[in-house]
Amino acid sequence: MTLISRVLGLVRDVVIANFMGAGAVSDVFLFANKIPNFLRRLFAEGAFAQAFVPVLSEYQVKDEENAKLTGTENQHEKTRLLIAQVSGTLGVIVTWVTLFGMLASPLIVMLFGFGWFIEWFNDAPGGERFDLAASLLKITFPYLWFISFTALAGAVLNTMGKFAVAAFTPVLLNIAIILMAIYGSPYTQSPAHALAWGVFLGGLIQFLFQLPFLYKAGMLVKPKWAWQSEGVQKIRKLIIPALFGVSVTQINLLFDTLIASFLAFGSISWLYYADRMLEFPLGLFGIGIATVILPSLAKLHSNNSPKEFTATLDWGIKIICLFGWPAFAGLMILAQPIIMLLFMRGEFTQTDVLQVTMALFAYLSGLLSFMFIKILAPGFYARQDTKTPVKIGIIAMVANMFFNLMLAPFLGFVGLALATTLSATLNAYLLYRGLKAQGVYQLSNKTLVFIGKLVLSAGVMALVVAQLSGDFNVWVAMTFAERLQQVTLCIVAGALSYLAAITLLGVRMNDFKVSNQ
Repeated sequence: MTLISRVLGLVRDVVIANFMGAGAVSDVFLFANKIPNFLRRLFAEGAFAQAFVPVLSEYQVKDEENAKLTGTENQHEKTRLLIAQVSGTLGVIVTWVTLFGMLASPLIVMLFGFGWFIEWFNDAPGGERFDLAASLLKITFPYLWFISFTALAGAVLNTMGKFAVAAFTPVLLNIAIILMAIYGSPYTQSPAHALAWGVFLGGLIQFLFQLPFLYKAGMLVKPKWAWQSEGVQKIRKLIIPALFGVSVTQINLLFDTLIASFLAFGSISWLYYADRMLEFPLGLFGIGIATVILPSLAKLHSNNSPKEFTATLDWGIKIICLFGWPAFAGLMILAQPIIMLLFMRGEFTQTDVLQVTMALFAYLSGLLSFMFIKILAPGFYARQDTKTPVKIGIIAMVANMFFNLMLAPFLGFVGLALATTLSATLNAYLLYRGLKAQGVYQLSNKTLVFIGKLVLSAGVMALVVAQLSGDFNVWVAMTFAERLQQVTLCIVAGALSYLAAITLLGVRMNDFKVSNQ
């Protein structure tokens, strides 16, 4: 389901690139979409999920134990009450934040797109971007309200072991944006407005889609304000440091956007498309596995199973490396051809391809670090330790800002991407060191040898793909069909060579079994 979502996400980005290219208008839409997504990470999938899932798992274990003691069927009474209290409390908070965001959209644009505000204030060329951004933000901000409840429903279903529904839900957002871009543009002020309405409708559809599945699971309850209830208080204590932890990454991204607003037209778009290319393997393998691993780790911690807890973390690291290293090697070699295949049409030019490729190279150097963070951070959150990742995140945030200021003046938007990579690598290292210091997880010699085999196999794959891939001018001369055929050939040959190499080096399915030994 996550794969389907990511593929449609790429299709969505292809449509956006075709309609708007990578210029000023594209920058504004991506900015207007980024702000509610930043808050979504706080109120929805990010900090909220990290605080809510461990507490929800704890309540489910209590309900199961109570059912066993009384010899009755599990009615999930405590769990249902917690969901009602959390949804009501979260709903009131998010409603006020959403209303404020819509009313204060010019102020928000001034804060995070200060370069555009200066142009607007001085009647300089490009100042119209400020007005357009404020207009689009009023349309996209309600997405925060819808996605917050979508994430709540997804967290409940994931904790119950029903992962497919939540994994499929983002598909609906992508479909809404694609359809509005194609069919809604003639009826709106601009393609950017059509895409903004696509975000709004996508959020609404995702929210409505989850409700029948919650009802079927017996978890569709009436929201209830309960600021002082025991469960909400526990989540509040966990969510405050988690907010800081998730904010670190998001503040870094907004800081990047602020600096990019002073750089050349298209900088925000080039970074966006490079990030989307990175997000495909990161979302499919990193976030996909992290989504599964957090509820599992939370239940193992609630059941006091430290050996299984460590073994599950080790399994996550192995799976990440199995897919992460070939993704890194393959994208490094095929970055330009894939970007040309996906985006180079309509308003998206050869220059845009080269600029996005440079940013992608900078992001790719941290692909494994981004993936490790997705696995290592749940090792803390599942044990209801949100303070340690926050401290680590603050260090990474300060480092990122330092790297930004040091690299952006010389490397421009590529410096921003490289700064993000360096801070993520620092973050991943400190998370691992923290788990090791607490005696929770340490890479064994066996796992290190296993990872070494994967790295070597990815190197073999890279050599094979490099032999099949031509230089930039060769790809430019190809038709779309020829590019598709050649990229497909490279990917298939790369995958087969990788599989052959890991098999010859002795990697077997047994290496991926969760062992408690």
